[in-house]
Amino acid sequence: MMKQIQATHSPDGREFAVKPLLHIAEDVFQRSRPGVLAIGGAQQAQLDALEDKVLENGLHETLEILSFTINKIACEISCKCSGGGDAHATTMSIFNIVSSYSWDAKVVLALAAFAVNYGEFWLVSQLYLTNPLAKAVALLKQLPDILERADALKTRFEALSNLIRAMMEVAKCIVEFKELPSQYISHDTPELLTATAHIPTAVYWTIRSIVACATQIIGLIGMGHEYIASTTEAWELSSMAHKVTNIHSHLMKQLTVCYQHIDEKRHIEAYQALIRLFEIVHIDNMKILRALIYAKDDQLPLFDGNTKRRASLDVLRRKNVLLLISDLELSHEELSMLEQMYHEARQHPTRLESQYEVVWMPVVDRSTPWNEEKQKAFERLQGMMPWYSVYHPSLIDLAVIRYTKEVWHFNKKPLLVVLDPQGKVVNPNALHMMWIWGSLAFPFTSAREEALWKEESWRLELLADAIDPVILSWIAQGKFICLYGGEDMDWIRKFTTTAQAVARAAGITMEMLYVGKSSPKEKVRKNNVMVQSESLSHVLPDLTLIWFFWVRLESMWHSKVQHNRTVENDAIMQEIVTMLSFDGSEQGWAVVSRASAEMTKAKGETILKSFMEFDEWKELAQEKGFVPALNDYLLGLHTPHHCNRLILPGSTGSIPDRVVCAECGRPMEKFIMYRCCTD
Repeated sequence: MMKQIQATHSPDGREFAVKPLLHIAEDVFQRSRPGVLAIGGAQQAQLDALEDKVLENGLHETLEILSFTINKIACEISCKCSGGGDAHATTMSIFNIVSSYSWDAKVVLALAAFAVNYGEFWLVSQLYLTNPLAKAVALLKQLPDILERADALKTRFEALSNLIRAMMEVAKCIVEFKELPSQYISHDTPELLTATAHIPTAVYWTIRSIVACATQIIGLIGMGHEYIASTTEAWELSSMAHKVTNIHSHLMKQLTVCYQHIDEKRHIEAYQALIRLFEIVHIDNMKILRALIYAKDDQLPLFDGNTKRRASLDVLRRKNVLLLISDLELSHEELSMLEQMYHEARQHPTRLESQYEVVWMPVVDRSTPWNEEKQKAFERLQGMMPWYSVYHPSLIDLAVIRYTKEVWHFNKKPLLVVLDPQGKVVNPNALHMMWIWGSLAFPFTSAREEALWKEESWRLELLADAIDPVILSWIAQGKFICLYGGEDMDWIRKFTTTAQAVARAAGITMEMLYVGKSSPKEKVRKNNVMVQSESLSHVLPDLTLIWFFWVRLESMWHSKVQHNRTVENDAIMQEIVTMLSFDGSEQGWAVVSRASAEMTKAKGETILKSFMEFDEWKELAQEKGFVPALNDYLLGLHTPHHCNRLILPGSTGSIPDRVVCAECGRPMEKFIMYRCCTD
């Protein structure tokens, strides 16, 4: 059979727009059924809409050329189906008429021809009771009063409607294959070759179904009132509809595969275009921002967190833009500290370091469906942000998401990508700079980061910065300051009591501040309450500030790593690693300082032992000063045996392969830790 069909196929290259013709055929089928009678104004509106559609698609010219072929097929259907001939032979005769057309044109021409016959039948049936001309034609054709006898014919007409619907779906699918963009999927692409191999079969069974439908309609002529209800015809139509529906399902699967291929090609093209775009020098940042956020002009792609209104990308033109890239699980602590820094910068809008805008780019996993829960999480975060954000995550192209992951290494942890006024990336992640120096890091370039580190030394201001304003006040007053941490409440009580006793014995004023542990949870919160209620020392009033103390230290580590600094070649790096090792241990620790220059530190048991043995270094403290004497005594207590752990969030930045111990200089072993803390 397939050889027979293929033998009739000899296209001569003539092409026409098949879709408008298919739309008119569909229009006929939708209106050709019992009870579909528009009246008055509604009827006129529908006529006008159809006329507009015809004019808009330039269909008049097409129909002038095709009308002969359409009428020829319609006549062929009427004649062959009237005599109760062989359905296959009738189908093949239609194939011979349309031999010079492409497969999609064959099926659309056949449907248009059937629509003429079907439409004429229903025009007479619908107007039979109200129009004398229709009444006369119906009498000549001996049509039954279909509207009056609709109940008896209901099963047959339902089966007809279902088959016509299935035929239309297959035809649309075939046309869709023809319209696939050739720049992304060529005719010799395996996916398209597989699909097109099935199209002749699909066209055959669609035209064969047209023949079946026409036979049923013509069969009603001359039946008059003697019509005897029969279910055989309805069953034949239903089985045909089942077959055509299966063909449609198979074609749709193939079409989906083709669209996946096209999407992949488009995605690769868009991704490569984005890479090229970042390699070019631009006069402003608009091309880059349009590529990253939203390229079309059909809607305002930004949401202004200040005015709570939508905004255009023009508000960012020729400005320093900080792209905050995160998923929907941006932590309260991160958001709270960023908001605080943003508001501080906005209080002095004329300052150089305030000349930047922040835009939140929510990057979400598109492989899972967007639901109400995600929408609420997105709206909650967006509503908390005082800066700009992308109006909705769906505006961000998949190629951009790939770019953020592959080029900027986004992986769960937020990034702050800095674009200069020309759209050039001057820092792929300035979040570390923001945590360490705040807006002072402006314009957030790697060169600025290097310059800031050159000005720095290991001092209490760097370690604690503006975590609590009272620290800067203590430094200004020349007081001794002790920062300590850990979760063991027994050690905290023993250490704070001993330290205060030592301060009194040494005749010095020592302020103590508890800074807990990184990722502070319920245990640290309870410790905070107990330290405060028992008047053991000062505390940071908010867990966010404790989180910020430790995240700044981690940021210092990542910042140094980005500039290829290690424990061996950088003194500040050595101190940072030591502090992070303290946090990685199970015990407490303390840092004791006076002003900026004098600092010493040790693990919990070591520093507690040195304070308990104060009498042994009391005289040295009077000679050299408290901090230098304590430092000397701690060095004397130091033993070669140690077990230091450096715990860093694995998804933050790039983790170097080699990290050495801050205490002995030997390479540290690398482990992967999975932690779930539900204290």
